[in-house]
Amino acid sequence: MQEPPRSRGKFKTIDEYHETFPEDIRVILQHLRQAIRQAAPQAVEVISYNMPAFRFNRVLVYYAVHKEHIGFYPTASPIIVFKDELSKYTTSKGAIQFPLDKPLPVELIKEIVMFRLAEDIEKPETKKRTTK
Repeated sequence: MQEPPRSRGKFKTIDEYHETFPEDIRVILQHLRQAIRQAAPQAVEVISYNMPAFRFNRVLVYYAVHKEHIGFYPTASPIIVFKDELSKYTTSKGAIQFPLDKPLPVELIKEIVMFRLAEDIEKPETKKRTTK
């Protein structure tokens, strides 16, 4: 598998991030992006920690290309909730590795994103307000 190119500075858009990869990887990234958009059409595309991310009240999911996989970062709770469905993937506390040489589990990705959206709606980000 080809080593992903190193970052050439800070990315401003998801398109900029995708453009740094060869065509075969960009196709996979577009499928992932499309699955996320279908599951959370109201989410806003952002770059966070120099990775593509989708935000509603707060970031729902991030992703990044690695040498042999796409790291998908939906936070810790979906890893627990979808433990059985994720059993064939390498996971850690808040990450899932989708191998680049296997088809993306698009329906599972959509379910995870919808779960994160529901969590986000249930517990929106609260900002401390100061009174003067």
